[in-house]
Amino acid sequence: MPLKSTLTEFIIGEQRKYSGATGGFTALLNDVQLACKRIAKLLGKGALAGVHGAAEGENVQGERQMKLDVMANDVFLRTNEWGGHLAAMASEELESVYHIPARFPRGRYLLAFDPLDGSSNIDVNVAVGSIFSVLRCAEGVSEPTARDFLQAGTEQVCAGYAIYGPTTMLVLTLGHGVHGFTLDREIGEFILTHPDLRIPAETSEFAINASNERFWEPPVKRYISECLAGRGGPRAKDFNMRWIASFVAEVHRILMRGGLFMYPKDNKDPAKAGRLRLLYEASPMAFLVEQAGGAASTGRGRILEAGPESLHQRVPVILGSKQEVERIARYHGEHDRGVDQPFSSPLFNERTLFVQ
Repeated sequence: MPLKSTLTEFIIGEQRKYSGATGGFTALLNDVQLACKRIAKLLGKGALAGVHGAAEGENVQGERQMKLDVMANDVFLRTNEWGGHLAAMASEELESVYHIPARFPRGRYLLAFDPLDGSSNIDVNVAVGSIFSVLRCAEGVSEPTARDFLQAGTEQVCAGYAIYGPTTMLVLTLGHGVHGFTLDREIGEFILTHPDLRIPAETSEFAINASNERFWEPPVKRYISECLAGRGGPRAKDFNMRWIASFVAEVHRILMRGGLFMYPKDNKDPAKAGRLRLLYEASPMAFLVEQAGGAASTGRGRILEAGPESLHQRVPVILGSKQEVERIARYHGEHDRGVDQPFSSPLFNERTLFVQ
């Protein structure tokens, strides 16, 4: 039985396709995967190591931090700062750019990451993950600022995530397809187990936080109403609904079997354009989903073409099976032009998702 490639072997194989490659990018991804292994080890100990529960403060987003949020952030910084491949880093947990300490050499790449996505699930032992995005630093820039990170998602060199579930997996795109690697704990290596992941164009499964239904825009209400109407409605088929409250777990399910994920724009907090952060959540996941044959939209435009204006900018996110994303984008367009046709049903004339 032939040996399957390790993540390092896979990356080196890709590097050899480019005559000008120096090996620095391969070394950077080795540091990223090491950070994910270290976080997986922390999570695996759980309450045995006393790492559950909330930390003392909030992050820059005003969100309550879990102890493991803080620890995972430190793991990413310490594991990636020393190698000489990065010019700077940006994290969900830090207000501003993290500069590489003067004692370490600087490199040509920028790393943006969410060290522990879905951390509200930690104490109940539900899958969480880490998301990362690699960008190029502009030539001649020795002290990168936030402005240097404000690149459209189309400029990403690579993107990926680690999911810490029953098994630990790292899913990666270098811009030529999406590949999944499973951590073999006995040898301590990520092994290629899911080559060339593809998202089916059609689906009958969607994920959305239904508790926000009263805040949704009409195009989203229209779409969900049609899905819930099932076989007797305009879609003429039954849909299943899922919600894990872990972006990594939601996207992983879509990459494994198809589906749709939505965290759309709503009026719950009018000051926020969306819930998820563009640079280190929406953009890398959109890159992965598109490379797997899916689509990713804000509802009014392609996520990868959104021009970031700040490190922690939020955007609406609708991603997954291409036909469903395109349908929802069409509903947004019709609504904005004043020509939408909301689905009407006796059920929804009297109540919405829940009895009022």
